[in-house]
Formats: sequence, C-alpha cells, structure tokens
Amino acid sequence: MKGRIFLASALLSLSLAGCSSNSEQSSEDLKYSQVELMYEQAQEQLEMGNLNLAQEQLSTLNSRYPFGPFADQVQLDLIYVHYKLDNTDEALAAIDRFISLNPNHKDVDYALYMRGLVNQRAEYNAIHELAGIDRSDRDSTMAKEAFKDFAELLRKFPDSKYAADAKQRMIGLKSRLAKKELAVAQYYMERQAYLAAANRGRYVVEHFSDTPEAENALAVMVESYEQLGLEELKADALAVLRANYPNNNLID
Repeated sequence: MKGRIFLASALLSLSLAGCSSNSEQSSEDLKYSQVELMYEQAQEQLEMGNLNLAQEQLSTLNSRYPFGPFADQVQLDLIYVHYKLDNTDEALAAIDRFISLNPNHKDVDYALYMRGLVNQRAEYNAIHELAGIDRSDRDSTMAKEAFKDFAELLRKFPDSKYAADAKQRMIGLKSRLAKKELAVAQYYMERQAYLAAANRGRYVVEHFSDTPEAENALAVMVESYEQLGLEELKADALAVLRANYPNNNLID
C-alpha cells in the first residue's frame, strides 16, 4: 500500500514538473511574440516615415527588453532614427554604447559609419548652405570628429560596404578643414600677421595637398614670405606653386 502511495506521489510530482516546464516555455513564447509584434510595429512606422513614433516604440523596446531577441537590431535602428531626427547627442550616445557592448558584432562597421554621418551632419549648417553663405570660418570640431570616424572605419574595416562612401566623404571633409585653415590665414593676412598666415598656409599644403585649397595656401605662403622679406622661402613656395598650378595669377 505504501509503495503505491509513493509511486502515485512520484508520478504527481513529475506531472507537476512537466506542467511547470510547459508553463515556463509558454511564457517565453508569449514574451517573444510580444517583442516581435512591438518590433514589427516599429518597423512599420519607420517604413511610413513616422520617425518620432518609431523612435518612441524602439526606445520602449530598448528599455523593456535590453537583452531581448531583437536587442541589437533595436539599438541599430535607434541610431538611425536619432540620426534622421538630428538628435546628435542621443545618436552618439547610442553608437558608443553599442560599440562598447558589442565590440565584435558584425555591424560595428555600420556603427562607426553612422558615427561619422552624425558628426558630419552636426557640422553642416543647412541655413548657411541654402542661403549661399560661405562660412568657412565656423567651428570645425565636428568635421574633424567625422573625419576621424571615417578614417577609423577604413582602418578597421577596409572591405566594409560603407568604405567607398566613407572615402568620398573624407575628401569633402578635408576640403572643409582646409577652408577653415585658409579662413584663419586670411584673417592673419588682413592684420599683417604674415608669419602666422604663412604657417597656416604651410599646414594646408602639408596636410591637405590633395584638395583644391592647396593652391590658395601656396599663394598665401608666397605673399606672406614676400611681406616678411624671406626671399628663399618665397622662392621655394613659388616653385611648388608654378609646378602644380602654372596658371595661378602669381606666376609670371
């Protein structure tokens, strides 16, 4: 009799354990379904261009399920949405967090590429561009950061599908940075600080020789050295100018 009672108890325990296991599995399945549904809804908003709503839904997903089945993709989507909405600080924070938590993730190259895009957009002044105003003298900090980001992408992931675009953007950024240096050089020229102007021109020639601004940088050097009475340095700069830009106005 006791044996039968023990056997029945054991069978009941196994049955309850099985129910508990099934219940846990069902709970996990339900959780996955809920997360999947929320993610699909966020994707629908993205496709329709409802960026603010998509950001809200993705942020909710990210906070509720930071380690859920779609966690990595949610973070990447948030980076993109922040970029499109010009949320510079939020985008950079999300990018740094993703790279820090996922240093070996297959999409780290995308995160680095987006970091460059975010910094480049932050530097870009749409109002001045649309108005046709040249503001080469404005702060170039974000342009330098964007250049560094794209350079890091090319160094770490030279075969990335984003590499070609990054290279093209670096060309534009180099020109932007060269213009900044030339604007400063012109400022010094106007104040007759010729040595400082010449140094700025030389910096452009040394670091941005493959940009159109190199020609004007050499011209600044020639004029500055002439004003300073440094004939040998003037002759050297003029020789480089003549060899590379024979049609420049300073060439006899």
